[in-house]
Amino acid sequence: MSKFKYLKISKNKKIRYLLNAAYGDIYVLFLHGFKSDLEGDKPKTLFKFCKKNKIGFLALEYSGHGKSYGKFEDGNITNWTEDTKKIIKRKINNKKLIVVGSSMGGWIALNLFKMFKKNILAFIGIAPAPEFLDRLMWNKFTNKVKKHLIKDKFHKFNHGGYEYNISYNLIRDGRKNKIFNKKFNNKIFITILHGQKDDVVPVSISRKILKIFTKAKKKLVIIKQGDHSLSSKRNLKRIINEISIIYKKLKP
Repeated sequence: MSKFKYLKISKNKKIRYLLNAAYGDIYVLFLHGFKSDLEGDKPKTLFKFCKKNKIGFLALEYSGHGKSYGKFEDGNITNWTEDTKKIIKRKINNKKLIVVGSSMGGWIALNLFKMFKKNILAFIGIAPAPEFLDRLMWNKFTNKVKKHLIKDKFHKFNHGGYEYNISYNLIRDGRKNKIFNKKFNNKIFITILHGQKDDVVPVSISRKILKIFTKAKKKLVIIKQGDHSLSSKRNLKRIINEISIIYKKLKP
């Protein structure tokens, strides 16, 4: 595993990232999920695969995640999207991208299409979760919890076996980053992998994503017995296989 590096955003702000610089024009960009980091099995596995096959690779930890600057509670979808945009422009500007978004990373990935429409050749979603803050959190909160969140600005709750400290600012910002009211006419490859036993993000979200891409070559892979993370060795091989299939189609 290569050493992690830091991108200095300002005097006191830096983002941790992992880069495999390659001679080719195609890079795999991995975007991790909510409260995740680069220490997980997915980024490590993808990095090793890309290094072995001499494919460019970039992954980052958004602000407030892992060892990047800031507090998680101060972040939001807009900020984390901006972190991603900055590191792309600074490290792999003008490269062609296969964007791999895991859970919330899928939302960040879809936000990138506005700025990097000509660069993105493919999108691979791993249980992608656009608009999850409203659809999977806020809409399921009781009125008591909603009032508490609005009044006290924060609320701790358990979801999918994890504890989160959610800010009202995060919820409100999510509403500024809507995806399902858009249509994408990008002629790209899209593959979404989703566990049949995902108890965090329903498969219906992945189906909705495919519908908003009107001209893409689309594929939905439902993994039997698969959970939300899809981090078992068997499922990691499936993810790598799908990346490999798309890369071979795109490679000059």
